[in-house]
Amino acid sequence: MATEEDIAWFKSTFHPIPKPQLPDDSVEYYVYHLPSPAPAVIDEAAETRARLLEVQRTAAELTKELLKGYIWQRESFRLEMSKDDGITSLHGRTNYGDSIEDEWVIVYLLRELTKRHKDIWVKVGDSDGEFLLIEAAGTLPAWLEPEVADNRVWINQGDLKIIKPKDTRKGVSEKLSLAEARRIIQEEPSRFIRSKIIQEEAFYRLRNYPKQISENLHSAIVTIPRKAAFLLHQKPAYISPAVEAFYIRDPIAMRPLKSKDASDLVFKPDDLVTVSVKFTRVGYAQLKSQEFPIPSTWQGKLPPTEDLEAHTRAETGMKLSCGLEMLLYDPHHQDKASVREMKLLLEDVDSGDEKLPTDEEIEMSWDRREDDEKWLDINFEDLDRELKGGGKGKEKAGGDFGDAGAQENLQRIVARFEEFLNDNSAGFDGAEFINDFGSDSDMDEDDEDEFSSDGEDKDGSFDEEEFSRMMKEMMGMPSGPGGPSFKAPMDKRVQELDAEEEDDTEQIKELSRQMEAELRGTGVLDLNRQQQKVASGEGASKGEAAKSTNPDDLEDEDENAKINLAKNLLESLHGQAGTAGPAGNMLSMMGLQMPKYDRD
Repeated sequence: MATEEDIAWFKSTFHPIPKPQLPDDSVEYYVYHLPSPAPAVIDEAAETRARLLEVQRTAAELTKELLKGYIWQRESFRLEMSKDDGITSLHGRTNYGDSIEDEWVIVYLLRELTKRHKDIWVKVGDSDGEFLLIEAAGTLPAWLEPEVADNRVWINQGDLKIIKPKDTRKGVSEKLSLAEARRIIQEEPSRFIRSKIIQEEAFYRLRNYPKQISENLHSAIVTIPRKAAFLLHQKPAYISPAVEAFYIRDPIAMRPLKSKDASDLVFKPDDLVTVSVKFTRVGYAQLKSQEFPIPSTWQGKLPPTEDLEAHTRAETGMKLSCGLEMLLYDPHHQDKASVREMKLLLEDVDSGDEKLPTDEEIEMSWDRREDDEKWLDINFEDLDRELKGGGKGKEKAGGDFGDAGAQENLQRIVARFEEFLNDNSAGFDGAEFINDFGSDSDMDEDDEDEFSSDGEDKDGSFDEEEFSRMMKEMMGMPSGPGGPSFKAPMDKRVQELDAEEEDDTEQIKELSRQMEAELRGTGVLDLNRQQQKVASGEGASKGEAAKSTNPDDLEDEDENAKINLAKNLLESLHGQAGTAGPAGNMLSMMGLQMPKYDRD
């Protein structure tokens, strides 16, 4: 039987498992039922569940009402019943990827939800913490630091409410627990800060909602295989995973496109139709901005470049079709619900249960919308003019910078910066990044602490374990306990990628041999010349060949260096396989536009 000492020892060694950190590009939200004052009911838990179920139904109605036809970049808004530390709430987490607008759509939905149910309180945060406070950073009281902000920021009845400490005259250091915050909400409503200025800044991005929701999407006319058009017409949301599969492609995902035989493809480029497709704005920009060499299976299928409009539509459609192909092929995506749904639909088409649309049906009943792409254009001269404050009241040859929203946001940033510069009371404390390193005297006092006994700079030292942990987090792998369960699939993919790189290495070596043979045939390249000089020992000392002072020798040596540089650049460009990389970036900075990559 355990003694009191054994129990005391167990308690001293027991540590609760910490909650996992919120992944990057994700927003998390909680909805609590907190009537004020607290109700005196027999079964409070049952009452809370009943009220939260009503809120859940209202959220579903709001989503249908406000987000009809909306396409999420990665995950959608959802609320599920959960219980944490004995507290029942509605909880949701959404990965919005690169589309920050999806995060603000969720904030708008939650805010509207609090207007329809007066007794619910919403808490929302992302990987940066209380991002609503970040938006309103310039208007916050001095005591409200990130370290003490947890559980203080709430949305209720459409308003932003912040719980302040009892005494703000001294520095606030104590953190607020969720249980304490719930008690204050129900029993001490006088503890709330209700500031119109803070609220306007925190919700500034919502000023054009709900109208702006539809502006987060972009419709474009593209030429794609009939099967692809069928899938996207059945469910337009399939566009997001397809674009993402294209955007994050790797050699494994591109395997089906490397074959010269198009018969194995799901979306063969032999039955093409021109249709209107709805994208997220971020997804459309990702698709358009990528340099993508035409796969061998699509060679000769695109209209000539002389017909610019048709060629552009077909090129965009080719990228989209390749994204769909990679999505269905790559094992990395097979667990996605959208992939399973698409495969079932395609099976129905193959079995005859579903019919592909005819040209007449597409022309008569399908939408033909095509939005303006002006928002994609960035004229850096106009941007510079806006930053200098010359964006209004002057004739501009290049037109406006971006759309109205981009101009308004940029003008707001510039105005804030000018306000800071014109604030005579603001010193270096107002811009902490200016004085991160402290004064010279501080450096002198801390020199002994900054370096370890062996002279190593502690701040600049490399911690392998920390680096490994950070890399795992970036790759979506758990950095703590439980990591090995995800290790096998990731290791398998890395091994496959290594095998792909080995195949490319052989091709690069073969290309180098062919280039060397061609250069030697011209008589420009004589690789044995310098080797003969070294072997003869002319002027050599201790195994090193002396440098020649003959102008002809120096010229040949310089010529060989240039040829080697050219070979290395070509090998690097070949290794990029048409994607971005150091060699391509360096050449583009020098104004050299390389032809599109062609493996053949």
